[in-house]
Amino acid sequence: MDVSGRTLLDEVAARRAELIALTQDLIRIPTLNPPGRNYREICDYLAARLSGSGFRVDLIRAEGAPGDSDAHPRWNLVARREGAAPGDCVHFNGHHDVVEVGHGWTRDPFGGELDGDRIYGRGSCDMKGGLAAAIIAAEAFIAACPGHRGAIEISATADEESGGYGGVAYLAERGWFAPDRVQHVIIPEPLHKDRICLGHRGVWWAEIETKGRIAHGSMPFLGDSAIRHMGAVLEEMEATLFPLLAGKRTEMPVIPEGARQSTLNINSIHGGEVEQEDGYTGLPAPCVADRCRIVIDRRFLIEEDLAEVKREVTRMLETVKSRRPSFEYEVRDLFEVQPTMTEKDAPVVRTTAQAIEKVLGQSAGYVVSPGTYDQKHIDRIGKLHNCIAYGPGILDLAHQPDEWVGVQDMQDSAGVMALVLSELLAP
Repeated sequence: MDVSGRTLLDEVAARRAELIALTQDLIRIPTLNPPGRNYREICDYLAARLSGSGFRVDLIRAEGAPGDSDAHPRWNLVARREGAAPGDCVHFNGHHDVVEVGHGWTRDPFGGELDGDRIYGRGSCDMKGGLAAAIIAAEAFIAACPGHRGAIEISATADEESGGYGGVAYLAERGWFAPDRVQHVIIPEPLHKDRICLGHRGVWWAEIETKGRIAHGSMPFLGDSAIRHMGAVLEEMEATLFPLLAGKRTEMPVIPEGARQSTLNINSIHGGEVEQEDGYTGLPAPCVADRCRIVIDRRFLIEEDLAEVKREVTRMLETVKSRRPSFEYEVRDLFEVQPTMTEKDAPVVRTTAQAIEKVLGQSAGYVVSPGTYDQKHIDRIGKLHNCIAYGPGILDLAHQPDEWVGVQDMQDSAGVMALVLSELLAP
């Protein structure tokens, strides 16, 4: 652990005030997704900082990616520092986008307020605190070991909150995560500082549409209500599909406990007349709904087959159709991601577990995330399997009002990440 006469943990501790200020600065850049605001601003901010620490910086716009436009370009940053001798590359990947603010805040969502050990703000936990901790870890290691071998990379990427297609997926498709240039990846998502996240469940998003026939609302018998048809779908879900999913369990160490089963969320429902803009003072027109749509978010287990996951929904819809003579439906795939899980004996897992024990004095826990994150693209597109999520923050705080990250948690996580660099890159 001792590098160049000083311990890395001392180097990290000496940067505590910097860690706080960096986290606050990142929070104060409101990188809201959607629509994708201020992506270039945060990349420029990080580029200036990392260039000063000896990193070569590339700014990459994901042109043509979902959501990319001249109004809201999808900007990403990749910074690389080459060492004094050949060796592996350790890459820290953090997404810079944050979700909408929502209601219920008692603090400024973009104020970066420090109160005791906590820094508050949208994205503080998920995951600007983790990104700041990774940067401090790298800077502390470089200060202690400027002649390190191999390379250190830090990326700040777009759109993780909406699938990562304008960020890590775009970069992976262009070789940025190819195993011949990057060998170890840590994604500092908020999975608690004493736990290593090995992967995530799978996801299938789809839109189900029921079809009807429009008619005057005073004579609904002349039409066919798509909303009533959707009501029958929801009733069948409650009666058969949800109980079926509750009976499926995984050996993956998914957290929280409720996510160790298969789950389905009805993300939205829309039917009938389109909602008018705010400020409209008229009344709706009297019509029978001829279309109704729901979006489903199905999370599945590594033991499940995606084709069977889809067939379960189709069978449910066919059951409804058998009971309702005029029932018509359509299912449209939106996107899908296979489950992924890194092996416990992978080099980055072993090294991080050893570092957690040194910093925290306890054995690392091993978990799997209930939802997907950018490991899916590094694994599936980049073909780089030596990848984990590890970072500060409490998972349950993500996307919540009054979101916060603990300063000591960030410092401890930065210490862990610095020790990982020392183990993998020190001469």
